[in-house]
This record gives sequence, structure tokens and C-alpha cells, in this order.
Amino acid sequence: MEENQVLIAAREEVAAMMERARAAQQQIAHYTQEQVDELITAMVWAVAREDRSEKIARFTVDETQLGNYEGKYLKIHRKTRATLMDIIDDKSVGVIEEDPERNLIKIAKPVGVIGALSPSTNPEATPVIKGISAVKGRNAIIVAPHPRAKLTNKMICDYMREAIEAVGGPADLVQSIDVPTMEKTNELMRQCDRILATGGEAMVSAAYSSGTPALGVGVGNAVITVDDSADLEEAADKIRISKTLDLAASCSSDNSVLVFESVYDEFLGKLKHEGGFVIEGEDKQKLQNVLWQDGVLNAKIVAQHALNITGQAGIDLPEGKQFLIVPETGTGPDYPFSGEKLTVTMALYKIKDIDEAIVLTNKIQAYQGQGHSCGIYSYNDDNIMKLAEATRTSRVMVNQPQAASNSGNLWNGMRQTFSLGCGSWGGNSINHNITWRDLINETWVSKPLSKTKVVPSDEELFGSVMGKF
Repeated sequence: MEENQVLIAAREEVAAMMERARAAQQQIAHYTQEQVDELITAMVWAVAREDRSEKIARFTVDETQLGNYEGKYLKIHRKTRATLMDIIDDKSVGVIEEDPERNLIKIAKPVGVIGALSPSTNPEATPVIKGISAVKGRNAIIVAPHPRAKLTNKMICDYMREAIEAVGGPADLVQSIDVPTMEKTNELMRQCDRILATGGEAMVSAAYSSGTPALGVGVGNAVITVDDSADLEEAADKIRISKTLDLAASCSSDNSVLVFESVYDEFLGKLKHEGGFVIEGEDKQKLQNVLWQDGVLNAKIVAQHALNITGQAGIDLPEGKQFLIVPETGTGPDYPFSGEKLTVTMALYKIKDIDEAIVLTNKIQAYQGQGHSCGIYSYNDDNIMKLAEATRTSRVMVNQPQAASNSGNLWNGMRQTFSLGCGSWGGNSINHNITWRDLINETWVSKPLSKTKVVPSDEELFGSVMGKF
């Protein structure tokens, strides 16, 4: 098929899907809060129940060859539940907020059709979380999956469609592009009303340049500090949990760990006890040659078992070792281990104090991952706040496994999502965790104040600068 014909075919296919989505969205545009919440509850139950969760987790690993069953199962079985729990009591229909002091009333209204991009690394829960966020705002959604996860995406969307129909809603509230192509994804972004983009840097950039309002995410490269007040056993255990979750498919996995020199040796011993294996000397170069090829991360090693990675590198991995530790000193392109690795590999740095942690965190994330997130294991509030105030980051997770926590979890108050805004540091318009509130329009009703404000005198308003120039 000629290029022009391919584009025309993609445009027509997406236009037909969009027409069905708009018709479905119109059917729920005036749903009550109870009806909306029944829809999203059914959507989650359709995938989170035991038999479905197990099936989806195994199917996802088989199709994508990324991550592991345990990680996929946790995401589809528990993360979707937690996300539903997080938003189910939110008011998203009618008046959603009142500000008596300013005499403002805010009314929620649907955007229309959300165009959602779903990555190959988190294809099991992303369509569900984006789906319920869209429908919570009385929108329809069309999901464009990564080609490597297209069958997983179709299975999940089909389950949600069946559930929507079972509670009396229109199935076309949720649709998937079953045979994804770049042309169809671009058309979806051009024709929808708002884009929710999770994926590689190129895809997020395409979303921003599509001409449609887009919510994108930045590159992850989480940096974790362990100071001299940390519970070292707790820190090692949680770093292992985070580093090995779904074989580090998440961009929130601990990529670099900075350890105070006063506890460095003791902490390294605890990391080894948790299943860490130190790679240095000639083996470091061997590992580097496998992780990066022609200057870019090797897609074939992403979210693979440590044994698979070391096998390709010709490194003997002792039994029981789950993740790889690479001692490092520098940052930037000449030190690739300081960047995002999407593998069970972490760089380990020895630092003097919190001031060096701040400098190094900013250097590492200036190379990759600025604005996304960092973490600290500490019981020193001064260190925690100093790191938070001086780093260019949107999230600082304290004493928590990074990959499982910064997108929200049961043990913290972060909003549940898989879409993390990174602010201007990461080329995004927002810093927060993206939820349904980002997928609605709001009408503000403004009434006169009970008492009109009065502009103060010049002495009151400008007194601090008057006479200085």
C-alpha cells in the first residue's frame, strides 16, 4: 500500500472509532455520580478479580517478554484496586468544589474523547488506570498500545467493554487500536480531544506537537540517597523491592543510589545480603557493552532477569543474586551507568554528606530524568527537607520503595496513577500525579463578594520599596 493510502486508511479507521466514542460519551454525559462510579467499579472488577489478574499477568509476560509474572500480577490485581479506591469517593459530576472565601463554584464537565498511549513496559494496568480516570470524568477513551503489547491491550479493553455493557453503559466508552501503527497513533492524537501520553520520549514529544492538548510525562531516572540516620536494613530491603519489581520495567526503579561514606561499607554488605551482586573492573565494561549499543539503551535487555543480562555479558552470576550493583563516580554521557537503565542494574556512589547528595542528584538528573523523582532513606528531617528544597524534582519519596510508591500506594498519600508529571524540568506542563481531574473541563461560577475588596494606600502596598528608587 502506498504511503498516501496508508495515511488515508489510518485516518478513516480512527475517524470511525472516534465517531463511536463520541456517541458513547454523549450517552453518559449526564450520568449521575452513582452511575459513573458503578461504571469504573465494574471496569476494575473485570480485570482485578483473581482469575483475570492471573491470566492477564501471564499473558502480558508471554507477549511482551518484559518483566515477570509477580510484578504484572501486583499491578493488575492490586494497583488497579488501589487506584479505584483512591478516586471512588471523589466528586466528579456537577459541583466539585466551592470556595466561600472567593465566592467561587467549580463545575466539572467532560472533555470528550481521551487519546491514551500505553507503553510496552506497563501494558497491564495502564489501560485500566487511564480508562477509569477518563470515565470518572464522563469521557470516552481510545487506547493506542505499543505494538509489543497489542494483544494484552485488546484483552484488557475487551474485558472493560464487557463490564461496561453489563452495568448498562455503552461499550464504546473504551476502545483499543488492535493493530497499532505510527500512522494510527498520530491520527488518534490529531483527532481526539485530549492526549494522555505515557511512553518513550519520542512518543511524548509527538503528543506535544500534535496540535491537541496533551498531558505527557518525562523521562525517569530515580536517584536514591541513604544517609547516616537511615535504618540500613529497611533501606536495603526496600531498595531491593523497588529495583526488582517487575524486573525494573518502571522508569521509577532505583537507577542510582548515593550512600554516605560513614555507612557505605555496612550498607553495601546489606545490599549484597538482599541479593545484590557487585560488578566492577573488566566486568563493568562487559556489562556496559550489553546495556548500551551504538550509544542507546539495548531494548533486548530491558526488564530482563539478571541472569539473562549477565549471561549476554559473559559474567558469572552467583546463585541467589537478583540485581546488579555498579560502583560509579561520574555522571553524564561518559558515565552511562548514571543514566536510566530499565534493568535490574543500579549505580552506587559513595558521598560525604547531604550537600554532596544534592549536587550529585542534580548532576545525574541533568543528564537524564530531571523533574521526575528522587528518594531518601533518612530519619533526619533537616536532610530530607534540604534535599527536597534543593533538587529539581517533582517527588521526594521518604523511606519508601521508589518504584512502588511515587505513583501512589496504600502506604502514602500520593494520588494513584502511572502518569507522573515532571514539570518544566522534564518538559511537562504539570508536576503532579495525573488523575481524572486532569481529564475534565471546569466551569467557574463567580458571585460577588459579600464585601468588596479595597486597594490599600500606597504606604501600605509599596511601603517596603518606597524611597529606594
